[in-house]
Amino acid sequence: MKIITWLIVAFNVVSVPVAVASPDNGAGAPTIVPGDNAFSLTYGGSIRHYLVHIPPAAETSKPLPVVLSFHGERSNAKHHRAYAGMDNLSDQKGFIVVYPQGSGRWGHRGLTWNAGKCCGYAVKKNIDDVGFVRALINDLATKAAIDRDRVYATGFSNGAMMTYRLAVEAREIIAAIAPVAGAMAVEAFTPTRPVPIMHIHSVDDPRAHYDGGFGPRTGLFFSRIKHESVVTTIEEWAKFNQCFVEPARERSVRGGLGAVYAGHGATLYAYRRCDGGNEVALWKLQGVGHIWPGGNADFEEVDVGPSTKIIDANSEIWRFFSRFSLSTKRDVSSN
Repeated sequence: MKIITWLIVAFNVVSVPVAVASPDNGAGAPTIVPGDNAFSLTYGGSIRHYLVHIPPAAETSKPLPVVLSFHGERSNAKHHRAYAGMDNLSDQKGFIVVYPQGSGRWGHRGLTWNAGKCCGYAVKKNIDDVGFVRALINDLATKAAIDRDRVYATGFSNGAMMTYRLAVEAREIIAAIAPVAGAMAVEAFTPTRPVPIMHIHSVDDPRAHYDGGFGPRTGLFFSRIKHESVVTTIEEWAKFNQCFVEPARERSVRGGLGAVYAGHGATLYAYRRCDGGNEVALWKLQGVGHIWPGGNADFEEVDVGPSTKIIDANSEIWRFFSRFSLSTKRDVSSN
């Protein structure tokens, strides 16, 4: 049974004691044991929270890549973790997943990110979420052996917008981003460095319209969000990243007649020839809604349109991320 995100029961995210492995990990920091952890830190006068999943690979001395995964509007870290389901892939591929938590009026419910022009409480209160992310990474580095050249950001809806803000304002700490179902919402497009980007979005998204414009009235106050065009967002970044040729159609997946996902489709378009080995890619979906492809449909809000597993967002995101780092850009991993 689907449940409404902002009604999810709050969870306890106070910092918890964890076992510590040998501090000799090559990064000068102790390593928390594999499994699930919850931490808090004080930033901007407020207590902020984040969840961390540590894979078995953390038992080695090698610093691990980090994927920051941001929840959507009116959601929270625990809900997004259950919905996106990236922990299993983390265990398989050996990267750390971090689920940061936004801010709001009602404890751990109804939370948002200040992505620039969106959304809700975080924007109205001008919450410094970029600063929070910087503080989070520094805090995590005291607890786990992380590869600071390989910190990535993905997110859903308002969380996707937040990844774009990080790409614009915090490129020196983010190696690549992969927004899902949310276009850029920054006040001003002023990036300082190119950023590899892979965007995932459905042309039939009933909330974050592919072509931009106001979405439907949602939430407790029936507010409306104005979304930017996905194509405009992608083209702006392709121009900034100095991609000199038109995007190529690289892969296409279709659900045939009688298939579980009949009528669903996904096509990957990619600008490969960009300055410095950067890329800009778009998974353009058809026949599906405002969803995380491959996600747990039981954790979706109502009225978001059809779910799909025509592609698995987690696998596609990690396949993209694993090719980039701040230092070498490409071919940094065999994952």
